[in-house]
Amino acid sequence: MMTLQGLFVALIVAGCCVYAAWTLMPSAARRTLAGALSKLTLPAPVARRMAKAATASTGCGCDGCDRSEVTRPAMPAGTRPVAFHRRVGR
Repeated sequence: MMTLQGLFVALIVAGCCVYAAWTLMPSAARRTLAGALSKLTLPAPVARRMAKAATASTGCGCDGCDRSEVTRPAMPAGTRPVAFHRRVGR
């Protein structure tokens, strides 16, 4: 007979396993799985998250942060600017 405490522990461990598998899964597999899950009837917040995960990413995690409306001065031919991006913690 499982106690209420044992049930909570089992739910927490199962949730942690799902989170770890999702985080460590390759992005192609994550997109495929999210596309399949988005076809199911899910609560609205989960459905939005699955729809976002099902779209192809740019591969850099930038989401357009390097694009700006400010015009830059012309650079001499053959040169390229160096852009430094600060790491953002999860």
